[in-house]
Amino acid sequence: MMNTNPMRNELLTHWRQEWQKHLTHELLPFWTSRTADYEHGGFITHFNQFGEDSGEDEKSLIAQTRSIYTYASAHRAGYGNGELAKLARHGVDYLLTHMWDHENGGFYWMANRKGDVLNDQKIVYGQSFAIYCLSEYTLATGDTRGVEYAQKVFDLLQKYASDTCYGGYFEMFYRDWTLKGPGSGGGDRKTLDAHMHLMEAYTTLYECTRQPIHRRKLLEIIELLVHKIMHPVYGTGVPQFWANWEVAPQIKFDIIWGWDRFTEDGSKQSADDNTSYGHNAEFAWLLLHALDVLDIPHETYRDQLLKSFSHAVDYGVDWTFGGIFVEGSHSGEVYDREKEFWQQAEVLIGFLDAWRIFGDEKYGKAYENVHRFVMDNMINHSAGEWWPLMTRQGVPIWTHMSHSWKINYHTVRSVIQSIKRIDRLLAIE
Repeated sequence: MMNTNPMRNELLTHWRQEWQKHLTHELLPFWTSRTADYEHGGFITHFNQFGEDSGEDEKSLIAQTRSIYTYASAHRAGYGNGELAKLARHGVDYLLTHMWDHENGGFYWMANRKGDVLNDQKIVYGQSFAIYCLSEYTLATGDTRGVEYAQKVFDLLQKYASDTCYGGYFEMFYRDWTLKGPGSGGGDRKTLDAHMHLMEAYTTLYECTRQPIHRRKLLEIIELLVHKIMHPVYGTGVPQFWANWEVAPQIKFDIIWGWDRFTEDGSKQSADDNTSYGHNAEFAWLLLHALDVLDIPHETYRDQLLKSFSHAVDYGVDWTFGGIFVEGSHSGEVYDREKEFWQQAEVLIGFLDAWRIFGDEKYGKAYENVHRFVMDNMINHSAGEWWPLMTRQGVPIWTHMSHSWKINYHTVRSVIQSIKRIDRLLAIE
């Protein structure tokens, strides 16, 4: 049946216009005008609040792969008139030349700007983004180098990282794929973060190859996420586990990829009972996307999807100042009321998906709340990118526009995917 609500359609159209203007006049130009390193290859990824190169001499696996994904996916979505495909190829050339370990396989964690390896460890979180971006790159451009190396990494993970006793994947390895030690080394832990992004990566790999082995491993990791990693009562994400999937107190690893709220000794307040509203919404929409690629009805996981989305709406949305909080307890208490860029980005996509599949107006109201907070507060319009972290009221705490972790992947993807979902809501329901 056609959507015939004129007021709703007018609002959806207004949101779409805001996103389209932001994407094409601010967000993509911020990145395309300054990131390509034409001297050494790859991308420069450290910029201050004014968009100026802040000078850090590093090129991380995360920042390089996420940038490749951003340009490839935006090209596949129809933006850039071919220039984004060229940027993606530029990034792939650097990644395969400077960050691939020809002796042991896999990608190094960190290089300097010239491409000299600074950290040769193999971190599964980073390998997952290599699979993700290289699969997307082949889908976007037809260059088969992408899927060739994506499959190589996939095979390495099955050989070295797969836990054939308890399921899932170990995550922290030395260069030769020897598992790192316990504690801050991370060798005895498994995380929601890595496994969620492996689902994301395997989804795009399977979309690219349609190989039965990739489908089977994607189905395995979905089942693991739903039945081991999500809270058995609340359906919310649990951050860290021991190898046997018993819940482990959340600690800071030697190699981290985010700015989590840890104390100086590496511990965390409420380490045994915390969940991220952004992760829960991100997991749910990534699961929906995986099911679409697998051609499995979303009703198969309706209970899980409903729990993930509703927890974020019922407890995470700030109805006073706007936006989504950082994290809280599984049962609902909010611990961290600051506003971080990536949580906003992910719930925007998630709330639109939830609105469409469940038809509950609370998701539309929640989307509108976060949309306005982002558009009016979180976007640094003078530069074009989003502030990384703000107070609850919307005052910037951190002011850099980019570094090895805070890059273009969440923001650009959020806008492109939000536009796609708004278009679906405007069309036939």
